[in-house]
Amino acid sequence: MSTQITPAVQRAEEPARTDLGIVGTRALRGARRPGGKRLSRAGYAAIAIVVFVCSVFPVYWMVNMSFTPPNKIISRNPSLLPLEFTWKNYVTAWTREAAPGQTDFPHALASSLGVAITVVIVCALFAFLASIAIARFAFRGRIVFIVSVLVVQMVPGEAMMFTIYNMVDDWRLMNTLVGLFIVHLASVVPFTIWTLRGFVKGVPADLEEAAQIDGCTKPQAFWRVTFPLLAPGLVSTGIFAFIQSWNEFLMALLFLKGYNLTLPPWLNSFQSATEATNWGAVMAGSTLIALPVVIFFLFVQGRMTGGLVSGAVKG
Repeated sequence: MSTQITPAVQRAEEPARTDLGIVGTRALRGARRPGGKRLSRAGYAAIAIVVFVCSVFPVYWMVNMSFTPPNKIISRNPSLLPLEFTWKNYVTAWTREAAPGQTDFPHALASSLGVAITVVIVCALFAFLASIAIARFAFRGRIVFIVSVLVVQMVPGEAMMFTIYNMVDDWRLMNTLVGLFIVHLASVVPFTIWTLRGFVKGVPADLEEAAQIDGCTKPQAFWRVTFPLLAPGLVSTGIFAFIQSWNEFLMALLFLKGYNLTLPPWLNSFQSATEATNWGAVMAGSTLIALPVVIFFLFVQGRMTGGLVSGAVKG
């Protein structure tokens, strides 16, 4: 006896089959999803490792060559490890004068530290006050001032090099660290103001009002509540200002000579047209120049987190 499926029964079964097919497909996709996530994470991790290696390898190679004898540096088959370890390059970099009668590394280090630290302190003070005025007060010309800060930041220093040279010369500040400090400060302040303005706008003014309701005066509310929240921004911009001043080469080379050289133009003196370049001393000097920046960053990074946490807790 044959069984016939009527069209009505067939139409009733089709949605059920379709639903089962959809459910099965979704279940299959769900089963495959964890493996796909693991593959994507592995791919991202591989990309991150490649980027990290490409970023760190030049620094490692600089340090490696600083411990390698000069005759091995120019070898066609350099070693990835300093097999013939030597401190001679550091001794040469520390004691060598930039030129006869010019400065050596200790005096260039003192000049760079003096200029960079002064730039950080003065820049933080000016930029901090200016950013508060821009973010918290509505005054005439506020938008014009903000746009002017951006425009000044966009103009490259090389385009104004001769103008700046003439100004410093007219002020009788050529070959002085004061003249270099003024130039560095003028180049760093605009970006610092713009960056700190974002930090100040990110702190609600309601926090100060709540502290005043609790009994604080307005200055006390600012220093106890708002300022700790702005401390990470000050540290971040201070790091930028320090690195910008520490690594600046062109203006220092243009304004300074002799005993007042800072570290970047001092390092440039190792390349001479009359004698072979001592690449071992160059790499050792580069490593010594990079160390203060690393130490400064390690010293202040904890204060970035500490300032954020202390400002978020009511005490």
